[in-house]
Amino acid sequence: MRAAWLGLYLASIVAANVVTASVAPLALGPLLVPAGSLLIGATFVLRDFVQRAFGRPRTYAAILGALVLSALTSWQLGDTLWITIASAAAFLLSETTDTELYTRLRLPMAWRVFYSGLVGGALDSALFVVVGLSPIGAGFLPWEAVGYAIAGQIVVKTALQALGALAVSLASAPPKQA
Repeated sequence: MRAAWLGLYLASIVAANVVTASVAPLALGPLLVPAGSLLIGATFVLRDFVQRAFGRPRTYAAILGALVLSALTSWQLGDTLWITIASAAAFLLSETTDTELYTRLRLPMAWRVFYSGLVGGALDSALFVVVGLSPIGAGFLPWEAVGYAIAGQIVVKTALQALGALAVSLASAPPKQA
């Protein structure tokens, strides 16, 4: 099962890049959400399972491998250098933060999954949008849209973290007595 968690983690990262590159961003009212954000939220949950299965030091090896895989995938899909750099920087910061929070929180696993992913997802969203999409980077978004793009990603990633935490909670709940 350990290898399966690692495989799912790596596959979700590649899939998020492919979906982001091939599907137009979603508009949720005024919020803008790259379609790949639906998968990025899952990567935080899967990274927690990788850490649970392999421990923290090996999780960092998995994160570095995933970082290289993500950057190569992004570049191969034709993303600009700004997008590739922003994606890699956001990935490294958010996954490291998720790992460290997950490690330090003394809560049941479901809450650790939720809180660590919540913070990691917010950092990922803000850094990627500002460095990659705003006028600072590739310039795909005007400054007026940057806040909506960050908020849209945070909303989606938070919802996915909540679903992941709920699934963990339900899976780890003791069986009910008949």
